[in-house]
Amino acid sequence: MKRIYLDHSATTPLDPLVLEAMVPYFQGIFGNASSVHSFGREARAVLEESRERIARVIGARNDEVFFTSGGTEADNYAVKGIARSGARRGRNRIIVSAIEHHAVIHAAESLRAEGIQVEILSVDQYGMVDPEELRSKLSDQTALVSVMHANNEIGTIQPLREVVEVTKSVGAVVHSDTVQTAGKLPLRFREMGVDLLALSAHKFYGPKGIGAIVIRKGTLIDPLIVGGSQESNRRAGTESVALAVGFATALELSQNVMDQESHRMGELRGKLTRDLLSSFPGLLINGHPQQVLAHILSISFDSVTYPLDGDALIMGMDLRGVAVTSGSACTSGSLQPSHVLRAMGRDEKTAKSTIRFSLGRGTTEEDINYAASALKEVVNMVNSRS
Repeated sequence: MKRIYLDHSATTPLDPLVLEAMVPYFQGIFGNASSVHSFGREARAVLEESRERIARVIGARNDEVFFTSGGTEADNYAVKGIARSGARRGRNRIIVSAIEHHAVIHAAESLRAEGIQVEILSVDQYGMVDPEELRSKLSDQTALVSVMHANNEIGTIQPLREVVEVTKSVGAVVHSDTVQTAGKLPLRFREMGVDLLALSAHKFYGPKGIGAIVIRKGTLIDPLIVGGSQESNRRAGTESVALAVGFATALELSQNVMDQESHRMGELRGKLTRDLLSSFPGLLINGHPQQVLAHILSISFDSVTYPLDGDALIMGMDLRGVAVTSGSACTSGSLQPSHVLRAMGRDEKTAKSTIRFSLGRGTTEEDINYAASALKEVVNMVNSRS
């Protein structure tokens, strides 16, 4: 049976060139980068070179890039670290958008027990925040505003420049989850104006188990994980040199093909959209019509016209060899509808009939044609049983 992977927003396959770059550092150069002997110094040199390569791609200083276990840890670090640091200086309020990844939302909610006030910034029908609504929520007690660069479920790209401008008017810190945009949109840390970024290597053909938080020099933030003095006392724990090499290599490779792949995937996304709209009149396309990532297409079936169960659709597609999901891989399988779609105003039944296609470097026009045909079969099958 033909197998087609259209869930690249959940994870991507490891690029063979990345694996090749990593292999020497699993055995040959294996020292602890914190050790002062020659084995440690050798590992430290490679670790710092990897950090420098990452910083160069994203337009940051070397000493602003800190390795983590992934995007979830980086988001937790940003939210909790800034909130706790701010609270000691009389800034005990944070604002997060309604469509943030659960790593941000749950981190924020957990801070309520520490006396931190959490406000939710709403979004419009396209999943986009309104900088003027943000302005109305800000005060001199606001420590942090967290607005993701682009959403992982619907692909909507946020107006970050405006968010930064408004937030800086009260001296608050801006964090942006760029897990979905690294390697797909240009990231220039200085030009973006944000104070913190979260990155995850496995989203751009790198290894799982490593990410980074980028912290603007001078930002006051409490560490999340304490212990040793690794990562300049920012994040305790022995670093994996092999994973750092893989991270840097994957990011550079993604940067090299970014423009070409963005255009190609945009064309494929457009074709898939047209095919599905032709097959399913009234189909709902989630996300902004223009400000959207080229590789993500989220669709919902109107609950009145198409009373379909999303899980049945996804399983039906899987039985035909097509891997898609309902939204974030971190919440797939949950009985609750997507918080992103609900925040956009979708009713519960419509939200539960959602499919996300996320394309990748290996996706072809043939794959798109097959997926569109498979979905038509699955919808007809599910309808005939209901």
